[in-house]
Amino acid sequence: MNSSTDSPTTNLPTRLHGVVPPVVTPFTTDGDVDTATLRTLVEHLLAEGVHGVFPLGSTGEVAYLTDTQRRLVLETVVEAVAGRVPVLGGCIDLTAARVAEQARTAQGAGVDAVVVTTPLYALNDAGEVADHFRHVRSAVEVPVLAYDVPVRAHGRPGLDTLVNLALEGVLAGVKDSSGDDVSFRRLLRANREAGSPLALFTGHELMCDAMLLLGADGLVPGLGNVDAGGYVRLYDAARAGDVERAVVEQEQLAQLFEIVFAVGARSADARGVGAFKTAMVELGLLPSAAMAAPVRALDLADQQAVAAVVRQWRALAPEGAGV
Repeated sequence: MNSSTDSPTTNLPTRLHGVVPPVVTPFTTDGDVDTATLRTLVEHLLAEGVHGVFPLGSTGEVAYLTDTQRRLVLETVVEAVAGRVPVLGGCIDLTAARVAEQARTAQGAGVDAVVVTTPLYALNDAGEVADHFRHVRSAVEVPVLAYDVPVRAHGRPGLDTLVNLALEGVLAGVKDSSGDDVSFRRLLRANREAGSPLALFTGHELMCDAMLLLGADGLVPGLGNVDAGGYVRLYDAARAGDVERAVVEQEQLAQLFEIVFAVGARSADARGVGAFKTAMVELGLLPSAAMAAPVRALDLADQQAVAAVVRQWRALAPEGAGV
């Protein structure tokens, strides 16, 4: 992997595809990034057969990390991956100029592509949102993917904007975390009618079978940190046209996703990422479910509820499935 901004990486396949988990960021009890555990986690994900990794997404708690911590996460993941799969680095910030700066840093850390949202604070209209992506693309040589996550970002790009930006050479793909499956299906069709210039990924953990069968290129599921192998099997089944097997794998993952609903009244970040991390502790994938301050780890009752779901999932999963 190249760490020079003058000569970006070329570790991308002809078209991005497959299972690309948004990697959790492990923390020590002192609140530092646990780089040793992060490396071990990356090795585990690769062993499970993922097709790429996505550090510094929402599941990676990017909003809580300092610039120094973000760079450390990217460098650690790039070093651990060592060119075996593409690394897509999240570049999340308030405005185009700040996102572009994050993207240049990510390119310098050796990522193969950057994933950017619309602005988090600035209130831009549709034309300015399009120019936001153009500005970021002009700042780097690696491909840019749009991260559609309206619950966290302003100015959601319309499907015409996304397709047109792809035809311009600005965007290489979209990571859809809107939860709006009607919108994503429309984007799949619009992209296909335009010659499929975008690689399209769904982040909706519970609808991956349907979206793959409709033509999505891949998956970016937060739950993939907990059961990467399940999503790889789901992807493989869908690509082979084995609808029955794809649905079975999705149902097993849906059962595991109940860990999120087992958590009581907590913030959205604590509930989702906290459930993932707690399940990973139960499975021996993390030594600690520590979260970025000020988010607190789940309390004992919630930990026990999550662990019970994981144990039930493991007991009911067929031989060879699960961690």
